[in-house]
Amino acid sequence: MASPHVHIPFDRIKKYSPLLAEKRLNLEIYFSAGVLDSTDVANAVGRVEALGYNPSISLHAPFMDLSPGAVDRKVREVTMFRFGQIMDMASELKPEVVVFHSGYEKWKYALNVHIWLEKSLLTWEKMVERAADIGTKIAIENIFEDTPHNLQLLMEKMGSDHFGLCFDTGHFNLFSTVSLEEWLERTGDHIIELHLHDNDGTRDAHTIPGQGTFDFEGLFRLIGGNRKIVRTIEAHKPEEVIASIEAVAAIDNT
Repeated sequence: MASPHVHIPFDRIKKYSPLLAEKRLNLEIYFSAGVLDSTDVANAVGRVEALGYNPSISLHAPFMDLSPGAVDRKVREVTMFRFGQIMDMASELKPEVVVFHSGYEKWKYALNVHIWLEKSLLTWEKMVERAADIGTKIAIENIFEDTPHNLQLLMEKMGSDHFGLCFDTGHFNLFSTVSLEEWLERTGDHIIELHLHDNDGTRDAHTIPGQGTFDFEGLFRLIGGNRKIVRTIEAHKPEEVIASIEAVAAIDNT
């Protein structure tokens, strides 16, 4: 198993740089909207170079208030502006994957997934063009989805080698109404990144894998080891990051 990436907000890299450098951790760097407005590309590249080693990188796009499938054109324009900013970062940081939230909530779209799908395609078709030019991939993360239906439709419509899914174990554990087997049967071939964290099914606790109720052994068995999938630890405390890396390695080797 390749060394996992570790999710970290950009503005915390400097604080935790001694630990990152000591462990030579690969990184998934999250850029909030505020950080994108206060940090230019050169500063971002310099911050990573200052670590003193060459980590494998993925990026996480801003998501608060954004809606890639918005019916309102103006809302999509703001969303595209923010997404353009993260792709500017990607053009220099050269990540393996850039993760975006799907923005789908079934109640908001009155259970009509095709409204969301139609508008989402307008967003992602443009973003995939940029991803292809940069040489990276876009991964859409499940958030509030209780089934993978909307994500499956999106993958089928896009049909691009530069476009896939990020399967988030914690979000699945909270919201899914279908089994892990069914979810992966319908979308597994499109997964290019995993977000690995656990919970007890009541809140998004981001606990260490194996300390909640998600079936990690089943996940690793079902996805197999034949495809390169970026594995990202999403713990919120330094000591839990290291414990999560060890837990994932132990579970995946059983």
